[in-house]
Amino acid sequence: MLKNDRLLRALRREPVDCTPVWLMRQAGRYLPEYRATRAKAGSFLAMAKNPEIACEVTLQPLRRFPLDAAILFSDILTVPDAMGLGLYFADGEGPKFERPLRSASDVAKLAVPDMASELGYVTDAVRLIRRELDGAVPLIGFSGSPWTLACYMVEGGGSKEYARIKAMALNEPALLHRVLSVVTDAVIAYLGAQREAGAQALQVFDTWGGVLSPAMYREFSLPYLTRIARELERGEGATRTPLILFGKGNGVHLEALAASGAEAVGVDWTVELAEAARRTGGRVALQGNLDPATLYGSPEAITREAARVLDGYAQGNGGSREGHVFNLGHGMSPDMNPEHVGVLVDAVHTLSRR
Repeated sequence: MLKNDRLLRALRREPVDCTPVWLMRQAGRYLPEYRATRAKAGSFLAMAKNPEIACEVTLQPLRRFPLDAAILFSDILTVPDAMGLGLYFADGEGPKFERPLRSASDVAKLAVPDMASELGYVTDAVRLIRRELDGAVPLIGFSGSPWTLACYMVEGGGSKEYARIKAMALNEPALLHRVLSVVTDAVIAYLGAQREAGAQALQVFDTWGGVLSPAMYREFSLPYLTRIARELERGEGATRTPLILFGKGNGVHLEALAASGAEAVGVDWTVELAEAARRTGGRVALQGNLDPATLYGSPEAITREAARVLDGYAQGNGGSREGHVFNLGHGMSPDMNPEHVGVLVDAVHTLSRR
């Protein structure tokens, strides 16, 4: 039995006593205790692949702040790593793959990984976190979107131009659809495994969906997000596990995302939340959408901007605050002040109290 079920109630668009809040990258490098844990572990991957350490890092922000959810500490690239691409992290360069997808023969080798043997460390972490949370707040599991994962898999790491994957989309669209199809199958299996292990809500990060033109988004991202929303088994009624679709730059596609079958859509800070609420018309809960850079502001500025986001949602939702999960429009940065996070969380709860 959950002691705090605000998040799940809000995702079902049910009444809550105040708007729930959690933050993308709430477990991360802005916390000194995280940095100490990483120093002991030796690397990011060593933390992510150790269930006990992943559990510890997941719980760290909840010891500081009255957040309304925990989110699994992991990485979106665990899935392509388990598919045999050889994930590693280069100092100062971010994630890389030893064996990126560069040919039809590379793509032909792709297969959905075995969840127990290849990704069991993730589900072990989910079970351990659920035990340690002891019903305090819900646990969110997550995956990268098929398009976002494919970007890393084809480019071999992060990219500014997305030249390789966009060339594949233009020159060999059937080949890219093959990649996206297999990755979608893997994401559905992965999220399903997290749910079975105890995740009580699920989020898909379409981090790079916004680099696509509207036409390419409708061909190479949206159909696969919709497949996840419609094919991922989540249960029924009050026990259904809600799915949140989040993407940077997804404002132009809000109506289509609201029709996908997901329970909620995450919105970045480049669209007014009032507009997002009007355009989605109560068909889904909305999550977001404070500009993360607001946390560099003063406590007074943070409180003012939190009020603006809360009031904007209500304005677009017929005066009601129900169906809103407060979050940032993207993740936190390592140099942010933990005290400012505390200011934000308290402001959201105080300002939205019913």
